[in-house]
Parts: sequence; structure tokens; C-alpha cells
Amino acid sequence: MAHNINHNEKCGKHSFFSTKQKAWHNLGQIISDYPTSAEAIIHAGLDYEVEKRKLFTPSSAEIIHNKIEVPNYYSTVRTDNDAVLGVVGKDYQIVQNRDAFSFFDSIVGGDGILYETAGALGKGERIFITAKLPDYIRVGNDDLIEKYLFLTTSHDGSGSITAAFTPIRIVCNNTLNAAMNNKTNTLRIRHTSNAKQRLEQAHKVMGISDMLSSQMESIFNHWTKIRITDNEVKKLIQSALVPSKEVLKTIQNGSEDELSTCFTNMVDSAFEYAMSNPTQLMDTTKGTVFGAYNAITGYFQNVRNYKDEEAKLTSLLMGGTGQIRTQSAFNLCVDFANKGSDALILN
Repeated sequence: MAHNINHNEKCGKHSFFSTKQKAWHNLGQIISDYPTSAEAIIHAGLDYEVEKRKLFTPSSAEIIHNKIEVPNYYSTVRTDNDAVLGVVGKDYQIVQNRDAFSFFDSIVGGDGILYETAGALGKGERIFITAKLPDYIRVGNDDLIEKYLFLTTSHDGSGSITAAFTPIRIVCNNTLNAAMNNKTNTLRIRHTSNAKQRLEQAHKVMGISDMLSSQMESIFNHWTKIRITDNEVKKLIQSALVPSKEVLKTIQNGSEDELSTCFTNMVDSAFEYAMSNPTQLMDTTKGTVFGAYNAITGYFQNVRNYKDEEAKLTSLLMGGTGQIRTQSAFNLCVDFANKGSDALILN
């Protein structure tokens, strides 16, 4: 699997750090103690700045030294190595890497937040940070879910600043994303926003995490008490992973021979994870709706193959397939908890 982690030629290091855990593909720095934001920037190789520079184009093919300025557009460039990261409009506001970390610090006043990973992808056009919050979501007696904030921003004009609340089930490293009561777990801020507006938005992220933590703990503990058969788990997986109405009709008609090999393999892999992975044999998961939900999140987190780590991040945390399908699984589990097997009737 490719990694796409930036390699800094000047210092000869990859722009990534991880605290106490194995780094991606054994690249980057592994450190033993949680760093401050200032230390994390250095460990992750994010101690560079980006600036907007004017764009020019040749005046003609014959006279290459005469240049015409391109109006209203600029290149974004790393000042440490002059790498061009992207092209942006005149209103685009650069968010320096240090400001992305200060955004996190401001959420909880810098107290209790633990920077766990950070890094840069490509030439440094995209950076990401994960930080652990104090306390846990507790499911049953022994099943703990850590609370994380995830932030990513780009320097190439490709997307907004994205901050998300992301619970991780410790025992199997499953990302348990879920939006409830029509509220998303993600906040997006345009690069045209000023620093004051971004700071105001930062505190909304903490409000989202507090609200979702409380709701998730209640829902997950309720799900551990609701039984589900193996056959119902298989149906729930099919319903959550189904890519189209046409496939739904095929399943509904019982014509499973007509299903695509890709879809069938995906369902089989998720079902195998549900039935045999050791993390699925705990009291909170075995034969429960909580276990069914974990089967799907576990498939996308720990089983499915991705082109590279950036693709995995996009799938799980930035509105990609993994996040969409696990949200579908969450909704189906909510329905099953209320209606039983009737929730799995495909229509």
C-alpha cells in the first residue's frame, strides 16, 4: 500500500509522527511522550510556512522572457523549499500549520488534549492532526471508546478546513463515526474565513463532541442489550453496504447469483469479521446490535484495502465511502433497536 507521506529532502525525514504507536509503513518519528503543539509541529515536519505568490504566463511562444501576470490567481508555495502546492483565488486565506494546531489548542484551552499523530501528504499540500480528548465513552464494564478530534487542512485550494469528532473503540481500533439528531460530527470552515471566525468555530467542535459523546454512550450501551441473530447480521451488512437500488432489488428477489463479485466479497469479508474476529467475541459485541455495528466499522477500518493512507483518511473521516456506509449501518442499527428484524426488510 502506498503512503503518500511527504519526504523532506532537506532533513531526510518523512513528515509524520506518532505517539507510542507504530508509524505508517515504519516511516516518520515515533515518540514516547505526548508533545505540546509546538513540539508536535517539529516532530511531524510541519514547521514550514506557505505563502501566496503571483502567477505569470509567457506573452507568446516565441518570446519566453516576456511574462503576463495572471489576474486574481496565485500559487501557494512552501517557503522552505519553493515547492508549488497549488493554485488559489485572490480571496483564499492561507492557514499556516501552526495556526491549525493553535485551533486545536483553543478548543480545550490546551489542557488535557493529547496530540497523537500529525503529518503532511504529497508535497505538503495537505496536513492532518489527530488529538485525544480526556475521558472515555464507556460501553459495558470493560469496553472503552477513546474520544478524538481530527483536523485536516490543505494549502492547494482543494478543500475547507475540516474538524471532526471521531470516537475510536480501543480494542479493535474502529472509528465509530455517527451523526445523530440531524447533527453532523464534522465542521467545515472555508479558507476565506478570518482568524477570529475560525476561533469561534473551534469551540463549536467541542460542543459537538460533548453532545455526541453523551448520546453515543447511551445508544451503544442500549445496543449491547439487544440480541441479533447471525442471519440478521448478514442482512444488516448487506443493507448497509448496498451500492444502489438495483442491487437492493436483486437481493430482495433472492437472485444472489446476479450480484457483483465485488459486492459479494465485501459483504462476505464484513460478515467473516463479525463472526470470527476476537474483538467480536466480547460480552458487549457477541450476538448484539453493538457487535453488528462494529462488524461494519471494523471491516472499513481493519480489513478493506485502500490505495494509500490518504484514501483511507478520505474514506473514513472526510465523507468517503467508509463514512457513508458506517453511517448507514448506524441508522440501520437504530431502526433494528426500535423495530427488530422488520427494519431489515429491503424495500
